[in-house]
Amino acid sequence: MPLTQSDLIVLRALSDGRERETMELAASVGLDQAAVARAALALLGETYTKQRTDTKIVAELTRIGRDALEQGLAETRLVKELEPMQKNVSEIMLSDKGVALGWAKKKGYVLLENGMLSLTEKGRQSTLKKEPEIVLLKTILNGDVPSEKELFLLRSRKLADYSVKTLHYVFITKKGLEFSKGAESKKEVSELTPELLKDKKWEKVTFRKYDVSLPVAPIHHGRRHFVAQAMEYMRKIYLEMGFKEMEGSLINTAFWNFDALFTAQDHPVRDMQDTFYLDPLKGRLPAKKTVDAVKKAHESGTPDSKGWQYKWNAEDAKRIALRTHTTVLSAQTLARMKKNGWPAKYFAIGKCFRNETLDWSHLFEFNQFEGIVIDKDANFRHLLGYLKEFFKKLGFSKARFRPAYFPYTEMSIEIDVFHPVHKKWLELGGAGIFRPEVVEPLLGEFVPVLAWGPGFDRILMDYYKITDIRDLYKNDVKQLRGMKQWMW
Repeated sequence: MPLTQSDLIVLRALSDGRERETMELAASVGLDQAAVARAALALLGETYTKQRTDTKIVAELTRIGRDALEQGLAETRLVKELEPMQKNVSEIMLSDKGVALGWAKKKGYVLLENGMLSLTEKGRQSTLKKEPEIVLLKTILNGDVPSEKELFLLRSRKLADYSVKTLHYVFITKKGLEFSKGAESKKEVSELTPELLKDKKWEKVTFRKYDVSLPVAPIHHGRRHFVAQAMEYMRKIYLEMGFKEMEGSLINTAFWNFDALFTAQDHPVRDMQDTFYLDPLKGRLPAKKTVDAVKKAHESGTPDSKGWQYKWNAEDAKRIALRTHTTVLSAQTLARMKKNGWPAKYFAIGKCFRNETLDWSHLFEFNQFEGIVIDKDANFRHLLGYLKEFFKKLGFSKARFRPAYFPYTEMSIEIDVFHPVHKKWLELGGAGIFRPEVVEPLLGEFVPVLAWGPGFDRILMDYYKITDIRDLYKNDVKQLRGMKQWMW
């Protein structure tokens, strides 16, 4: 096979007898790495060159590691904040307080007694020396690679990451050296243009030959984020089943988020540890007729209910919060429906917020999908039928349902689906029929409303083989490029 111009350029660059790594070679001859790799394989096939491979550990600092070099490790900043006196844990203002406290205790820098933190003598002395992790981070920054054990420590703390890289080296043979002295390259054409077609000039030129088995640089086409792809697929399923989409604000009054859903004002779920309130802001309540009906349901109930038997407070209902579930949209939709505006079917897919401690299985924001069916002839068997059909379209042919309790539905169930690949049952969330105390104040009469609102992120983690829920949104370009398309 005749050599191309690129092949000869690479061969002549190697004629000094030195072994070159392909990336270094590409930079020296002004070709891209894919072109050099193709040339190297072509020359190898002609025995003009030989190749060898080697492995190299490549380490790089993470964002947390770079911050640690600038501001100090989390435990070091905790020690500085505790000097010169002890403090209550709740008074520590570090954003990564949990990490700081964990490592400070592990290294023996602090004592925790009855909620009070104080420095040990070892902790006081720690400010006089450099932490080993900082020394290792500077080593990486200077281009050196610590030991595997040291790299594992840095990775476990998310201060640095490393990978094993395969390097390809090329060197010229005696045959290649002799050939390079007298070889001449013919000008080759790689593209058929209108100018060549005119007057049959293409008959007088040499076209470049292509070997489709040679490696080329990967091309990463533009596409939507994999979470957005999955949400769009979920939206398509609902639309195919005849549902209309509900939309609304991420910020709502406690009236819509809790009161309209018959959640008592002294219920623990409304406390600060579960809900993000935007105090001291207050919102406006809806029409007086709706407010009075919800108030009555709480204080004395509906015709078949005693309510919660307490004094309902309108000021509590005016508090503004980030929505804790998409069911707030269901409540608002019911309140907007006109008399005899049913049967009707609605769905929502969106982000919700709860004050959770961030770890591998919890985020303070998560995705939920919601469905409601309003029909005077609907019953519990219909609910099970909708759920089975929905999850069948989602790829789960088997679904089972367990009795459960939720504040605003009765009957209530938990939903499990059987995973066709892993051969196990997967718990996805809850469903039920809205209680009369929810429906009557909003619609003006009781009509069965089938409702379900499983979490979406659990399905995403399983489909994409993600074990840490934080990886859904970490915006790692390498991960995003390698993530498979949503194909259910």
